[in-house]
Amino acid sequence: MYKIIDTHSHLFVEEFDADRSEVMQRAREAGVCRILMPNIDLASVDSMLQVCEEYKDYCYPMLGLHPTEVGTDYPIVLGKLKTLLDEHPRTFVAIGEVGLDLYWDKTYKDAQMAALEEQIAWALEYDLPLVIHSREAFDEIYTLFCRYKETPLRGVFHSFTGTADEAQALLEFPGFLLGINGVSTFKKSTIPDALAHVPLSRVVVETDSPYLAPTPYRGKRNESAYIVRVVEKLAEVYGLTAESVAEQTFANAATLFRLA
Repeated sequence: MYKIIDTHSHLFVEEFDADRSEVMQRAREAGVCRILMPNIDLASVDSMLQVCEEYKDYCYPMLGLHPTEVGTDYPIVLGKLKTLLDEHPRTFVAIGEVGLDLYWDKTYKDAQMAALEEQIAWALEYDLPLVIHSREAFDEIYTLFCRYKETPLRGVFHSFTGTADEAQALLEFPGFLLGINGVSTFKKSTIPDALAHVPLSRVVVETDSPYLAPTPYRGKRNESAYIVRVVEKLAEVYGLTAESVAEQTFANAATLFRLA
């Protein structure tokens, strides 16, 4: 039996309302013993916290504003999220999901950057890891995080799908790990090559459920049980047993997020 932490799963969203208990049971049977849940916006907080309360000591919440949800009202939204963090600082295991997304629209690029910097400040204030979303924004993310190299900032570059050079650049930030998910199993994925010189000690596994289902479930709703396919792919990449990969990535995540 594997022992796995799914470090990024949105099992609180409505896609799972009809069969969430069955999804959780399949995750347990697959060896998933912790599921970390990133917040998206102010509206998603209640449902996330409700699921984490229902599955206490199994599901753990994060708090943050996703970059694609940053709009003109972002200072108000961040203010309300910060109040939650101030009132319940021990509830959340990370600040996330935050970052930059310039794939769809660059209209709010400056606002996204300002929101990210504010949430970085929260992570430092509360000594919490960051879970970073970066899409079509590698240069901006790298340049920004270079300013924090001499700080205790730590976290995960979620859903890493970059090049070998980008992987090496991100390893310059000593407190950060790469989050690897089902994209690594896709036929034309470049992730295995990018991981060639990335120590397994700098990797965690994730699903990003309900998105990015691994092969052979690609195109279907993803769920935490499918993380086994990611572990098995990493075992192939690193020339190790799946049990060894599960054990190392479990330890990496438990240490980073300070999970009992």
